Amino acid sequence: MQLLQIAQNYFKTSWVELKKVVWPTGEQTVRYSLIVIGLSIATAIFFGILDYAFNFGLEKFIIR
Repeated sequence: MQLLQIAQNYFKTSWVELKKVVWPTGEQTVRYSLIVIGLSIATAIFFGILDYAFNFGLEKFIIR
């Protein structure tokens, strides 16, 4: 029976804590999502350029 009381207490306190959370607005969520997508694309492009440069350099080094 003690396990049931522990579980009930856990869910009650979790619910109280969730009421304290300040959730972002829809506009903030969209803005943050676009920032994450933009930074992910920029990072992919950056590493793609590095990969191409290192690959090009290694090919030139090996061919010589």
